[in-house]
Amino acid sequence: MEFPLSFSTTITSIFVGLVIAFLLQTLRTKRLNIVKNQATPQAKGSWPIIGHLHLLSGSRPPQQVLGDMADIYGPIFTIKLGVHQVLVVSSGEVAKECLTTNDKVFASRPKSKAEIMAYNYAMFGLAPYGEYWRQVRKIVMLEILSQRRVEMLGHVRVSEVRASMEGIYEAWLMNKESKGYEKEMKITGKEMDHIIEGWLKNRKREKENGQQQEGDQFFMDVLISVLQDASEEDFVGYDHDTVIKATCLAMITAGSDTTSTTLTWALSLLLNNPNTLKTAQDEIGEVVGRERLVEESDIKNLVYLDAIIKETLRLYPAAPLSVPHESMEDCVVSGYNIPKGTRLLVNLWKIHRDPNIWPDPYEFKPERFLTSQKDIDLKGNHFELVPFGSGRRMCPGVFFALQVLPLALANVIQQFVINKPSNEPIDMSESSGLTVSKATPLEVLIAPRLSDKMYHVGA
Repeated sequence: MEFPLSFSTTITSIFVGLVIAFLLQTLRTKRLNIVKNQATPQAKGSWPIIGHLHLLSGSRPPQQVLGDMADIYGPIFTIKLGVHQVLVVSSGEVAKECLTTNDKVFASRPKSKAEIMAYNYAMFGLAPYGEYWRQVRKIVMLEILSQRRVEMLGHVRVSEVRASMEGIYEAWLMNKESKGYEKEMKITGKEMDHIIEGWLKNRKREKENGQQQEGDQFFMDVLISVLQDASEEDFVGYDHDTVIKATCLAMITAGSDTTSTTLTWALSLLLNNPNTLKTAQDEIGEVVGRERLVEESDIKNLVYLDAIIKETLRLYPAAPLSVPHESMEDCVVSGYNIPKGTRLLVNLWKIHRDPNIWPDPYEFKPERFLTSQKDIDLKGNHFELVPFGSGRRMCPGVFFALQVLPLALANVIQQFVINKPSNEPIDMSESSGLTVSKATPLEVLIAPRLSDKMYHVGA
């Protein structure tokens, strides 16, 4: 009589155990799904209509404000800018997930004032993802900013750097004040169009009249030649002249602004760190000497100069919040659901100062790129340092920039003694904007380091 009772009890216990296990697993699965599919943390302080805009309109640059918010909400959170939801990413790991795993999803750009200032989104850097963007980027990468084309135009870069150095030397000879660079953008899209339209007409006229020599072409001529046989259907919504003007405007504004801003920061850092400046000058003296000027072929041997460029871009990336992206469909990032139409800001300023990656992250230490971080490059492969972005919308001019920046900086510190106008440290405050300029102009005292014959004044 005991056996049936024992068997029944056992069966009942097993059944109850299975039911409990099933319920626990169901609850666990639901809990995991909830975590996996939950919305990203949203920062507090949102106001009706304007969202978090009021938090970013103060005296502190937005990348610093968002960096402080990342300390509270973590490496991935959202804010509201007006009616738009914005995903803010502040770690290299999450940035990599956005720009590699979800690269195509975030390949578009949000609509902005580019409609007014950039030929109705014809400027490819601000154009939405699509066939037009693919066609123009293909032309730019193959015909204008390819390694072959950039190397072919090396003599132009050297000539322009030489001319700039001569201008500084002449200013010194005339005892003029040579003050720092402070960009004031006072031109409008209409004025820029008028200027570039004039260039375009002139280059077309010279081409038609056979006045251009083989080596005289620059990127506008390349675009004219490439688009001459292209179909209008490849660039739906834009005629060829608009494509040429918009692409030239992108090259001029992005190239000049990024280069001048980075050089200003580099000189400011060197003036505040005179021992670093001396080490760089000593390296140039050993590799190049004082009887000739730095050439592009010398740059690969100036490893300390390269470390200075990297450290400058780490501390002061030209676009500290990168250029905004926009998701074209729903996706998942770090286990969070990201709805279609979400804008993405990658806080490079915060990523580049991550203490888990960079010891003494706020200190200027180029030597780190000769030791612990010597294998890190600037080509979008190492997400702890991505000043030019990564993925499909990475800055297409990265190779050009990495040719111009070291050449210009090397010539400045080779040819001139550079000093601060007083014993006070250079103010390193940052301005607000898409590009992070110094809040105050850089003022320096200069004097030539080389013999007069090296400056070719009047030649």
